[in-house]
Amino acid sequence: MPAAILDDLERCRVQRRTLAILIAGQIVSGLGVGAAFSMGALLVAAVTGSEAWSGMAATMNTLGAAVFAIPLAMLARRRGRRVSLTTGALFAALGALAVTVAAALDSPALLLPSMAVMGIGSALNFQSRFAATDLATEATRGRDLSLVVWSTTLGAVIGPNLAEPSDALGIALGLPALSGGFVIAAAAQLAGALLYAIALRPDPLLLALGPHRVVPAGPERRAARGLAILRANPTARSAVLAVALGHAVMVALMGMTPIHLMGHGGSLSIVGITISLHVAGMFGLSHVFGILTDKIGGRAVILGGQAMLAAAMLIAAVGAESNALVAVALTLLGLGWSASNVAGSTLVSGAVPTAQRPAVQGTSDLLMNLAGATGGALAGLILAGIGFSGLALVLLVPVVIVTADQLRRRR
Repeated sequence: MPAAILDDLERCRVQRRTLAILIAGQIVSGLGVGAAFSMGALLVAAVTGSEAWSGMAATMNTLGAAVFAIPLAMLARRRGRRVSLTTGALFAALGALAVTVAAALDSPALLLPSMAVMGIGSALNFQSRFAATDLATEATRGRDLSLVVWSTTLGAVIGPNLAEPSDALGIALGLPALSGGFVIAAAAQLAGALLYAIALRPDPLLLALGPHRVVPAGPERRAARGLAILRANPTARSAVLAVALGHAVMVALMGMTPIHLMGHGGSLSIVGITISLHVAGMFGLSHVFGILTDKIGGRAVILGGQAMLAAAMLIAAVGAESNALVAVALTLLGLGWSASNVAGSTLVSGAVPTAQRPAVQGTSDLLMNLAGATGGALAGLILAGIGFSGLALVLLVPVVIVTADQLRRRR
């Protein structure tokens, strides 16, 4: 039955069930992503023998998420969220297993593409937040989206603290050091795929599309592509800019933090705690930002997020030699990313009709992850050239760009 003719009670029931399944999937997936988060840069540095390559861990992950963003969105448009999310989780599990093989073979040529394939896990996580808006009302769209983002907290915060236990697991299995976290990531993604395949019924997007389920062909299909829609829709375009540049800043600084801490005498435990605080900032208050988006508007929340990102960059620049101040900076970095991402994603979903949402959402995630990949790739070079403080100051530039754009549009 199309969402347009569902009665309010039935719509609420289906939406509650959908949110419950998406939340459970995010918890499981977050555990796997978090376990591999703090190990990726270290593993790349170990296999390549150079810290300058360490930024490629975050780069390849976000590049993979970018490559798969639109195919997953189009698969969802044709077959629904259940098929799209299940497929993405299966590919992410295969990527994590390929990373362990690459580590065992000590092969950078296999390791980096495997991390890109694993990046589809990030793509499906981002798509899950949009799935929460398929049947949401205008008054609760930000809250429902942010609930799914928030649910990642448990797994993603626990995951980085599994660095040492997962390393011990990998060694027990005869795998190289630093690769055990990817075994946990593979198992978590397989569990998520099983959950989506069995439980995500009825499919929220297919219900929301109703009579518009048929994908248009020819010129009409070309006109519906995400970039064309963004060119004609300044509200959606501005929101995508905020999401993309906020993600680039987050990936760049977060990706280099493990290398910086280890280079200054930090242990794996210090790295795990710092990344856990960062991930807690990314997801822990996302529900608050979602409610604020519904109450005071997305632009105001985005501006608050940019203020937190700017504070994070300044603290990281001034306190680069202090593990405690770096942890504070990473926590603010996560909070600023969360505010910008939740508010921006809500604005993207609300700015276009339901039939256009998958295309625009896929394009938004594509641009976001391309920006993140660029930030991650440049971060390693900047770190090697001017250090962690210099990197933080360089990252102030995109924050200023987004802030200026949002202030101009508010006026």
